[in-house]
Amino acid sequence: MPSFRPARALAVALLAVLPAALLPATAAGAADRTVQGGRLDWGIKSSFQSYVTGPIAQGSWGLAGGAATVGDSRFRFHSATGSYDPASGAFRAGFSGGVHFTGHKKSDGSHELDLTISRPTVRIQGGGGTVYADMVSKDRGSGRVTSATQVPLATLGLSGIDMKGGSTPVALNNIPATLTSQGAKAFAGYYTAGTPLDPVSLSVDTSAPAKKPAASKTPEKPASGAKPKATAGRFEDAAVDWGVRRTFREYVTGSIGQGEWTLAGGAQDGGALFRFPKGTGTYDPKKQALAAGFAGSVRFTGAGGLDLTLSRFAVRLDAGKGTLRADVRSDGATRKAVPLVTFTAKDFAPKDGLAVLTEAPATLTADGAKAFNSLYTAGTAMDPVSLAVAVATTAKLPALPDLGSEAAPSAQPSGTPAPKAPATAARVADEDSRTGLYLVLGGVGVLAAAGAGVLVLVRRNRSTTDTPS
Repeated sequence: MPSFRPARALAVALLAVLPAALLPATAAGAADRTVQGGRLDWGIKSSFQSYVTGPIAQGSWGLAGGAATVGDSRFRFHSATGSYDPASGAFRAGFSGGVHFTGHKKSDGSHELDLTISRPTVRIQGGGGTVYADMVSKDRGSGRVTSATQVPLATLGLSGIDMKGGSTPVALNNIPATLTSQGAKAFAGYYTAGTPLDPVSLSVDTSAPAKKPAASKTPEKPASGAKPKATAGRFEDAAVDWGVRRTFREYVTGSIGQGEWTLAGGAQDGGALFRFPKGTGTYDPKKQALAAGFAGSVRFTGAGGLDLTLSRFAVRLDAGKGTLRADVRSDGATRKAVPLVTFTAKDFAPKDGLAVLTEAPATLTADGAKAFNSLYTAGTAMDPVSLAVAVATTAKLPALPDLGSEAAPSAQPSGTPAPKAPATAARVADEDSRTGLYLVLGGVGVLAAAGAGVLVLVRRNRSTTDTPS
């Protein structure tokens, strides 16, 4: 799960080192493929993050639109859409989510530093690549707020990469990025054009154009417009979404924990949260009371003997209050139905056959604190809880952020040296496989401390006009 950031190195996914007979057929003129699902991991500029949250700016950053964090200091954007032409190598993928930086708080509660970067898009064509993004920033001098859509924020160093001939997933790893002149302006002047930014990594799924339906088929009749009615009783489809705690995930996958999480039993990774599906139970819409159990588990492992598994999640709602429980396995022992967090659910009335609770603030219980080996105290704010229950068979649960297929690096075959061929972002396996072969051109990983604890910094005697490095 975690990966270490090279200082200024290039690592490229899926090198074409297999014999030509094993390569997929990608004849010139092949139809464009549709990008549908995937993620982009980018820290934008890690030193800027440190500046924002450090003793000078004394600020923070927040995530929006389902964006998440991964590893030490990277943001994960999700649900890629776009297109890819294997014949020419032209590639476009737009991602969802954003990050909002604030710092240098003023007496009126506003901030001198106020910058939002969202909806990044990667475009590659003719050997060149650019990252675009929506930008909202406050000018450092005048305080004037400007916003722009799809600003060309950074150029990508694609030297030696051949984008032709791939299918799915298309993956690029740690591609160097450099701030453009337009990006420098949208960045409120904190950096000049040509400043190196953090490297960019992405992995997206692609699919062939859909076949035209047979002429003999007739279109389906539209569904009835009658709205389903919710009645008290048993339901057979529900999901609970919970990320546990963002800083805990960062600690586990960062340079301190050096670990990972693994999902099992149908649990899904939504980037900023985990989804535990296949919920069944009972629900009373009048009383807004619910008792439900869910499938799936998440296991956290890492340095120092960290090994924590949460499974068999259950939710109970009553009188506007909710409790999330799970079986907890640690230190070789399992405790059943531990109440981990409590949350408020004042409005859980169904609409069109679907009862939804979105990002209800959650608080750690005393039993939950024990589950985390007292890493947090009772009352600590944990990640919010989201809940969706289909009380009618026609209702569909909310979509989860789409991270695409896992495209983990594979070791290069030993015995013979790799041929000196240009690296390719194209897949080198058959159409049904979800694995590929990577070449990673290494660099020294930059380790940034990230964890659940509080890092105390000594304030330096510098003015608030200082700029980040």
